[in-house]
Amino acid sequence: MKKKSKIFFSLFIASCLWMVTTVNSGCGIYRLADVSIPANIKTVKVEFIENKARYVNPQLSPAFTDKLRQKIVGQTRLTQVNNDNADYNISGWISQYDVSTSAISAQQVATNRLTVGVHITLNDRINSKPPKEIDISRSFDFGANLSLTQAEAQLKDEIIRNLTDEVFNRIFSDW
Repeated sequence: MKKKSKIFFSLFIASCLWMVTTVNSGCGIYRLADVSIPANIKTVKVEFIENKARYVNPQLSPAFTDKLRQKIVGQTRLTQVNNDNADYNISGWISQYDVSTSAISAQQVATNRLTVGVHITLNDRINSKPPKEIDISRSFDFGANLSLTQAEAQLKDEIIRNLTDEVFNRIFSDW
C-alpha cells in the first residue's frame, strides 16, 4: 500500500508542478491551456461582428458575437468592457456565406456545402503592436434534400462553435 501511495503522491506533485509551470511560464506571459496573453493586458472589447456577406443570415452575427465574448471571458482572465479604452479590441465581420454543390450522385445533387468566412482584427492598445488580421473560412456539408433554411437551423450551433474556437485559437495561441 505504501508503494501505491508514493506513486500517487509523485503523480500529484508532478501535476502541481506542471500547473505552476504552465500558469507562470516566462516573462510576464499568462498561459493556461495554450492561451498566451501578456501580463499587462487586462481588458477586452469585442465589437459586434457585422454580417457583410452577400447572403445575410440574421441570426449568425449576434450569436457568433455573443459566443466569442463568452469564450474569451470564460477561458481567459480578461475582463469584458464596453468602452474604447480596452487593452485588446476585437472587431470584424462575416465576409462569406455561400452555398455550393459538393457532391453529385446519379446526375443529381447529393450534398451541398455552406461556406462561412469571417475577418477578425485584434488591436493591442497597450503593446503598440500592429493590428493582427485573421481570415477564417469553414465549410459545412448538408444533404441536398434540405432547404437552406433547414440546413442553417441544423448547422447553426456547429458553425458558431467552429468559428468561435478557430478565432479564439488564432488570437490567443502561439500557433
